[in-house]
Amino acid sequence: MALTIPGFDHIRLPGADGVELAAAVGGSGSPVVLLHGFPQTHLMWRHVAGRLVDEHTVICPDLRGYGASDKPEATGPDVYAKRTMAADVVALAASLGHERFALVGHDRGALVAFRAGLDHPDTITHLGILDVVPTLDMWNVLQGVPAAVGYHLFLMAQPPGLPETMITNSADVFFGSFLDAWANDPTAVPEEVRAEYLRASAAAVTSIVADYRASAGIDVVHDQADLDAGSQLAMPVTVIQQDWGTRLGYDAAGVWKAWAPDLDHRLTRAGHFMAEEAPDEIAAAIQDLLAR
Repeated sequence: MALTIPGFDHIRLPGADGVELAAAVGGSGSPVVLLHGFPQTHLMWRHVAGRLVDEHTVICPDLRGYGASDKPEATGPDVYAKRTMAADVVALAASLGHERFALVGHDRGALVAFRAGLDHPDTITHLGILDVVPTLDMWNVLQGVPAAVGYHLFLMAQPPGLPETMITNSADVFFGSFLDAWANDPTAVPEEVRAEYLRASAAAVTSIVADYRASAGIDVVHDQADLDAGSQLAMPVTVIQQDWGTRLGYDAAGVWKAWAPDLDHRLTRAGHFMAEEAPDEIAAAIQDLLAR
C-alpha cells in the first residue's frame, strides 16, 4: 500500500481531458495547492503540509503520469505539456470549490505551476517555485561541463523507445541515483519513503519520460510564445533555489525577474529536496508569500 500524508483525506479528483488525479487534502482556510517534483510523489510535502493546515486548505495531488494519478498514453505532444498539466490542477481545485488558489511547485511541479501562473492569472493568487528556472531558460543555461548535472533532461528528450528501455531496465538505480546525488541530507528521505518513490517511479517510466520529452518540445514552444508576447506572471512570486546561478554561471534572480515583476528570490543551503530537508524554512517562505 502506498504511503500517504498522515491526517489527510486521500481522494481522486477530476483533472483535464477525463484524467483523474490522486490527491491528499487537509486543513481549512484559504486554499494552497502543492505540486511535487521528480522522482517523487505528493508525499514529499508531508512535513510542509502539516505546517500549513491550521490556516489553509492544503491540496497535494500526484501530477498526471506520477504516483497514483492516471497515466494517459502520450498520443500527442499536448498530453504531457505543462499547459495540460496546469489545466489538471485548475480543474482539480475547481472540483473542490476553489476558483482561486495559491500554488507552489517543486521541480517538475514548479514548471507546471509556472505555466499555470501564465495561463490562468485570474485563478492563481500567489505562486511559489522551488529549485527550477522556466523551461526555456533551463535549456539556455545548461552549458558546458557543469550542465552534466542535467544529463537526464537530454536522455529523456530522445525519441520514444531508447530512454524508456534504458530506464526500465535499471529503474531503481536510475531513480535512486537522483535521490542520492541531489540530497544534502540523505536522512531527510527515510528508507520507507525512498522505497515508495522508487516503486511509484518504476511503475511510471513511460509517462515520466513523456513529461520530460514535452519539456524539450511543446513546453519550449509555449514559453517562447509567452516571451515573444511579453507575458509575465501577474501575481506575487517567491522562488527558492540552490545557488545554481553560481554553479552554472548565470544570473538566477535576473532570469526570474524577467518573468515575475513581484519577485521574492531566495537562496537556500538545503539540497534539491528542500521541502523534506528544511520544512520549517520552506513552510515559513510559503506563509510569507501568502501574506503578500
